[in-house]
Amino acid sequence: MKEGRVDVEGGRVWFRRVGEGSGTPLLVLHGGPGAGWDYLETLEGLASDREVIFYDQLGTGKSDKPDDTSLWTVERFVGEVETVRTALGLEKVHMLGQSWGGWLAIEYAITKQPAGLAGLVLANTSASIREFVDGTKALIAELPKEVRETMARYEATGDYHHPEYEEAIGVFYQRHLCRMDPWPDCILRTTENLEGNQVYETMNGPNEFTVVGRLRDWDRTDRLGEIRVPTLIVVGRYDELVPACSETIHRGIPGSELHIFEESSHTPHLEEEAAYMEVVGNFLRSVE
Repeated sequence: MKEGRVDVEGGRVWFRRVGEGSGTPLLVLHGGPGAGWDYLETLEGLASDREVIFYDQLGTGKSDKPDDTSLWTVERFVGEVETVRTALGLEKVHMLGQSWGGWLAIEYAITKQPAGLAGLVLANTSASIREFVDGTKALIAELPKEVRETMARYEATGDYHHPEYEEAIGVFYQRHLCRMDPWPDCILRTTENLEGNQVYETMNGPNEFTVVGRLRDWDRTDRLGEIRVPTLIVVGRYDELVPACSETIHRGIPGSELHIFEESSHTPHLEEEAAYMEVVGNFLRSVE
């Protein structure tokens, strides 16, 4: 295992490299934005035959946290991916993007058309914000009436941090973010990363299903066909990024594969860890 830092636009980001072997390295892009790598630590299980590289994107975790909202754009984060990849010598690499990391991976693959990108895993993500938000609205409609009424009452006044509101959205998170009870420590560390995180609030908004920040109009549905590398799409049956979002990506990327984890929500790498490692590991080896 090796840790270090890389200079990127706006500051320095922390990275962690684990594993070894003849397999093509895997670069992991975490979600949020602003979540940090913590909740993805089980992906170290993929390091039995390859190197797996994690990093905290600028503005979260162990990376620098500059107080500068102008830095929080999709374009800068795409450039950050390229800078990290180059600095770490990852000429040939697989990439796994989870949640926001999936949006970032899609954007990187389309706009950079990067040489040496061997395979792509798009985990619990979508090709557009609108489809994601529409999906969460449908999930919210299935919550108990009193939960929905509490959410609506505080959303009407913009009081997203009231204890009663946070308790109500906790019901949503337990159903559609992580169905484990209790939540594992790695998720709790991630929630700490997101608490008052400037990146998250600037790009996303106050919570998972209120996307009012700079990402609100992001949509690459019509350009998915430009992704020409082998692609695996994974999603949980109860995911907040509903399976229909993954099906849209599957239809859009020629030759892509889709796997739904039937007992999971947004974190199948935790909820069905063994099955997840088998599915993703087999895909990476099949590409090679």
